[in-house]
Amino acid sequence: MAAYKRVLLKLSGEALMGDDAFGINRKTIERMVSEIKEISDMGVEIAIVIGGGNIFRGMTGGAAGMDRATADYMGMMATIMNALALQDAMKQAGMDARVQSALRIDQVVEPYIRPRALRQLEEGKIVIFAAGTGNPFFTTDTAAALRGVEIGAEVVLKATKVDGVYTADPKKDPTATRYSTVSFDEAISKDLKVMDATAFALCRDQNMPIRVFSIVKEGALKRIIEGSDEGTLVQCKPI
Repeated sequence: MAAYKRVLLKLSGEALMGDDAFGINRKTIERMVSEIKEISDMGVEIAIVIGGGNIFRGMTGGAAGMDRATADYMGMMATIMNALALQDAMKQAGMDARVQSALRIDQVVEPYIRPRALRQLEEGKIVIFAAGTGNPFFTTDTAAALRGVEIGAEVVLKATKVDGVYTADPKKDPTATRYSTVSFDEAISKDLKVMDATAFALCRDQNMPIRVFSIVKEGALKRIIEGSDEGTLVQCKPI
């Protein structure tokens, strides 16, 4: 039985690279889609916000010295490319996925319209939110927090390559331990950097819990939906 009815899954663009230096690794995206399909088949309504770092990483040399707003708009378009790739992989897996973009590209994707997104979720479709918030200077973490609140998600699932939030960087400190749960206030006081400050403040103010987990760890997403102690839960009051 699913512990959540509606979730917002935040996927980093880097998670789509697999072992590649940049771009999209097809096997990686197909594996992610199969795990998302598992929880969709359990009746969970799923919205996804996806980053664009994997695409933009291949352009970093050309972006050096560029105006920040221009670079951010380029990053938003990279998220649209990722969203289309994810939608295509989902359709090939027999899933009904829709892309809604905060930037208007009507020939390619639907514009973001909240009532439409809610209707599509209720119909069992996967809704992929692209182009962040549509504004420069805001990250896709902030977009995930914002869209999560707007659609009434029960939790923001932040998929990373690390299986939770640690007391220190586990790659540098072998004694680092994983938090099972942590409060927003403790995460701030210890500078745990769960999300960027704007996204984190929005989740805290709206009492939106965040679950940080590893998308690389097979079956982790399903275990979270089933209520297992996977990753790190960040919430207003620790359990």
